[in-house]
Amino acid sequence: MTTAQENQDEHPRLKLSDQLAHPVRFSLVAAIAGTDESEFAVVRDHLQVSDSVLSRQASQLETAGIVKVRKGFVGKRPRTWFSLTSEGRETWDRHLAALRDIADGG
Repeated sequence: MTTAQENQDEHPRLKLSDQLAHPVRFSLVAAIAGTDESEFAVVRDHLQVSDSVLSRQASQLETAGIVKVRKGFVGKRPRTWFSLTSEGRETWDRHLAALRDIADGG
């Protein structure tokens, strides 16, 4: 059992999300964090990655409950959209706060 003092002394790196340690997953979450929903091709082009890389990393984030992947059609063309889940938004906010604490010398 840990005390409140031990929790306060915990290094901020321990609050980082392992799911966001991968650069593409981190970049994907960063790209969609400020939007309600982002289209696959827009994110792919912004991140400068291939379809397969983005699909694989998005799938891992979806399995972790961080990203919601929605598939549908625009006309007859299939489309995929990404959005953060509420858990994903909390994970992102906590991860950024930990990075800021580390950058501030924490």
